[in-house]
Amino acid sequence: MNIYVGNLAYGVTQDELHEAFSAYGQVESANLVTDRDTGTSKGFGFVEMPSNAEADAAIKALNGTPLKGRNMKVNPAKPRGDRKSQNRRF
Repeated sequence: MNIYVGNLAYGVTQDELHEAFSAYGQVESANLVTDRDTGTSKGFGFVEMPSNAEADAAIKALNGTPLKGRNMKVNPAKPRGDRKSQNRRF
């Protein structure tokens, strides 16, 4: 399951994100989204966990908990197409 992690402190590293989620099961990847020009974190990222049960446990346990001073927002990630269609204004 792909998990969206938002409201991250800009100082959080991919290793720290991986470590936070690995307490709940196997983590395939943990990636922070960074600015193309500066390379600095944009304050959100994605974690991929192969087990849906472990991913659900991580989401329930970590949503709203602090990591480096900011409370994380943790949800199942929406497919890319769904996000774009929700943001359109007609």
